[in-house]
Amino acid sequence: MTEICEPCAGFGGAMTAEAAAARMGELHPDWRLDGAALTRRFGFRNFAKAMQMANLAGWLGEAQGHHPDLAFGWGWCTVTFTSHEAGGITANDFLCAKKLDAITGQIAA
Repeated sequence: MTEICEPCAGFGGAMTAEAAAARMGELHPDWRLDGAALTRRFGFRNFAKAMQMANLAGWLGEAQGHHPDLAFGWGWCTVTFTSHEAGGITANDFLCAKKLDAITGQIAA
């Protein structure tokens, strides 16, 4: 996947809820629309794997210039993408979620 995130400043506002819902089929079914964000909770059998997922999502965010909100603990990691500058979900959020799906080998069916 060679697409990269566009700078958020100046490209307009967030997607409508309907537009975001229409794109959900592009993502692994565990992604959820959570208000103005895309959220996915990953489950693991130990703390180390959860921390590795947080690091992986952080690495992807840094590489794309579009950083997720992360929370993790023993056996779980939650990744949330939103475009704070736009006030909600944008194409960048979907792009990063799709890239995370591809990296983890868990793409949409």
